[in-house]
Order: sequence, then structure tokens, then C-alpha cells
Amino acid sequence: MAAENIDDVVEGLAGIVREAVDAGDRIGYFAALYRQVTVEIRSAIHNGQFDDGARMDRFDTLFGNRYFDAYDAWRRDRSGPRCWREMFGLLDDADTVIVQHLILGVNAHINLDLAIAAARTGPGEDIQALRHDFLLINDILAGVVLAVQDSLDAVSPLLSLLDRVGGRTDERILDFSVRQSREEAWHNAVLLAGQNEQERAATIERLDVRATALARLIARPGGLVRPALELIRGTESHDVPAVITRLGNAMERPSARQATA
Repeated sequence: MAAENIDDVVEGLAGIVREAVDAGDRIGYFAALYRQVTVEIRSAIHNGQFDDGARMDRFDTLFGNRYFDAYDAWRRDRSGPRCWREMFGLLDDADTVIVQHLILGVNAHINLDLAIAAARTGPGEDIQALRHDFLLINDILAGVVLAVQDSLDAVSPLLSLLDRVGGRTDERILDFSVRQSREEAWHNAVLLAGQNEQERAATIERLDVRATALARLIARPGGLVRPALELIRGTESHDVPAVITRLGNAMERPSARQATA
């Protein structure tokens, strides 16, 4: 599939979510999260929150097509970027918990795709004009993380164990993957925007290798995290369609964290 605008991105993601619900396919976990982020960005465009709404529409479309290309390549012949193959390859792994599926998708899409999409939106010196709107997305993502965290708590009640063994809250595990990775993605976007074709290919290869290494750490963490994940897995919901639906409706539920902030 290939999106021509942000509306197409939303509809494409909604289609993947619907198919995943029908098939009980865990690919719907990240797709449901990603769709909600895209809907919020589209609303921000319509509300005039960005400096250049048309540019953000193009940016989000390029970004979305990176995901669709990886999704189509995997469905077709198990090909595509290595970091996405790591993520898709764990969809049938019963040992992988819900939050790992989400972070694996975040890792591939942010640590590889985001810089590429930003550089294509603002090649050369034009990349600097994108910075304010690029950073504004962090605030949008923070709101989605809060809502999704509430949904995760409902389907994975022992997720807070990651706080005790990892020294940070489960919410910050999601936020860390997004916010810090986006800061690095901006640096790489500026780099890519100023490179020639051969240099860009080498940089993209490096980004894919690094994101793949991170994916393997996320999938198979060591130390006390591993037994914590075993406990989490034993108590969280294994009803895949219900989990996808819960994640997909997260923004429609009042957030307890927002209410108490």
C-alpha cells in the first residue's frame, strides 16, 4: 500500500488493525498505537498547531509509507529492513509480552524511519525549518503515551514490575523509547539531509544495524528484567483481538494520569 496524504495513512493503519483483530494477529498492537498517534497529529494539523501544516502532512505521509513498505515486504517474502524483520519475526513468539511488541515497533519506526522521512521532507538546509514542528510532535506523543499506559495497565496488570527491576516506571520505558530516540533521529535527519546518495545509503545502513541491535536487546533482555517479564506474561491478557481493541480505543478513555496531573 502507498499513502498519498495523512488521511491515507490513518485509513491504511485502520485496515491493518481491522485485519489483525479478525486474525488475532499481534501485528495489530503497534498498528493500533501508531494509528492513534497519526490521528492526533492530523488533528494538530487541522487545528493549526504546526508552523506548516501542509509540510507536516507530507512528512507524516513519507513516515507512514516507510511502515507500509516494511509491512508489505514482510508479508510478501519476509524481506525489508532488518530492524523491522526483528519486530515482525517475534509476532508469533509466545514469550514476548505486549509492551515488548510496542517498543519493538517504536524502535524500528523511530530509530530508522523517522530520520529518513524528515530528511526527505526537508532536504539540504530546508531541514532546519522543520525543527519546531518536529519537536512539537513530542508533546503529542506524550499525551498518547499516557492514554496507552492506562490501557496497558488494564491488559497487563503486573507491568509495573518493570519499575522495580529497571529503576524506572513502565511509562518511562515507553517515553524513553520515543523521546530520546527522537532526539537522536533529529541529529540523523540533519546528517542525511546534507549527504549525497552514496553517503545517505551508508548512514541508513548504519541506522538499520543499530536499530536491529536494540531490537534484540528489547526482545531478549538480561538481568532481573527477564524473570519480571515471565511474571508479566503469566498475568497479562492473551486475548489478542481484545488487546488490540483496548489499545486502539485508548485515546477515547479518560486518562487517570491526566486527571490527576
